[in-house]
Amino acid sequence: MENSFKTGTLMERKKEKDKMRNIYLVFALCGLMFSTGCYTARTAGNSGKIPPGQAKKGTGSKSAKPFAPGQQKKN
Repeated sequence: MENSFKTGTLMERKKEKDKMRNIYLVFALCGLMFSTGCYTARTAGNSGKIPPGQAKKGTGSKSAKPFAPGQQKKN
């Protein structure tokens, strides 16, 4: 009787260890998914700006000068 009682507690301990390991794995996987899901793609600093010639075409202007920052007259 005594021997079966000891093995029963050993089995319970093993089950508890397995349960704790599974909980740890679930939390580790959730943490990994959250940390990798927050990645944002970085682009060049001039993204969103178009060349002066393309801006001229879009507005129908005859000159690209007003769209070129280097061609603006300083006051």
